[in-house]
Amino acid sequence: MNNETVSVFKQIMGSYPTGVTILTTTDEDGKPCGLTVNSFTSVSLDPLLVLWCIDRKSNNVKAFQQSQGFAVHILSADQAELCWAFAGKDADRFSKAAWSFSGNHLPVISGSLGVLECETKQTIDAGDHIIFIGEIISIDKQEKEPLLYFRRNVGMVPAGWPN
Repeated sequence: MNNETVSVFKQIMGSYPTGVTILTTTDEDGKPCGLTVNSFTSVSLDPLLVLWCIDRKSNNVKAFQQSQGFAVHILSADQAELCWAFAGKDADRFSKAAWSFSGNHLPVISGSLGVLECETKQTIDAGDHIIFIGEIISIDKQEKEPLLYFRRNVGMVPAGWPN
């Protein structure tokens, strides 16, 4: 694929509005790790399955491959700073978040619109990424507005939308 085609692809995909999530798990030493992800979607209602993708070059890929589960945090509109903190290279991301270990021993960040704790069911090699499929084992929901990603920016749903 030539660079121009890749650039156009990135422009198109960046113009596709999505929600924003932070995915968390623990590493082999039991320490929390996580990253911001917008490649997330539901897969099945029976059983409840979701999927997300991670770049093979990510510093977090080994932890997610070795763990048996992960937590998906659907970010709320007031969590833009956390979105960028977990998207960056700072190794101490969790110092910027209020979090605790859940009963499933997954790091869970407070204040999200929703948290889906999942057991990893399958991983799929897909080009330069790995797809993770998880079965939901616990759900928590708050009454909040979602954080959206669009053209390399995050924000809330525009007032008055939809009309």
